[in-house]
Amino acid sequence: MDTLDIIDFETTGLSPGEGARATEIAAVVLENGRIVRQYQSLMNAGARIPYFITQLTGISNDMVRRAPPAARVMAEVADFVGDLPLVAHNASFDRKFWDAELSLIQRSRPQEFACSMLVARRLYPTAPNHKLGTLASFAHLPDTGKAHRALADAEMTAHLLCHMEETLVQQFQVQHLSHALLRVLQKAKASDLRSAIKKFIRPS
Repeated sequence: MDTLDIIDFETTGLSPGEGARATEIAAVVLENGRIVRQYQSLMNAGARIPYFITQLTGISNDMVRRAPPAARVMAEVADFVGDLPLVAHNASFDRKFWDAELSLIQRSRPQEFACSMLVARRLYPTAPNHKLGTLASFAHLPDTGKAHRALADAEMTAHLLCHMEETLVQQFQVQHLSHALLRVLQKAKASDLRSAIKKFIRPS
């Protein structure tokens, strides 16, 4: 497996375009199928957390009030990630917040995201749905702690990627999971998955 960096945000809402801000971020480095490094921090962006978000995540206004400033956390996690390939579960969500929070400290990402949720839709069409918690139960993944906390979800996504590699090796004779392959799979039609993988492995 490629060395990958998986990130996960907890936030005050759905979109930075609607004024939502990050409240917590985690990043884990997956190397040779093992988590070798991790970063996690709450972050104070000066934004109020709605009650229903606190109910979902357990993150309160008091917790973020005592947390490091968002600018400092984002600088630290951006240095931690560097130019490693990025993966997130429902990457369209995390990508928006990653880009928005980085822009506030005059930084930008040099790499693309891959989305484990989109890949899971192609690889596991019989799963009840493709939420991270559902896939964890479906694939019998290890328990990583409370859902909707950034580090637990990032670690769970790492376990899901390892399971995806096993599936690809066993069912499609893929030698290892790469970031480039993830990006191919997330765009492939489920009905044409084998052909897309074959073309990736042996391009014409």
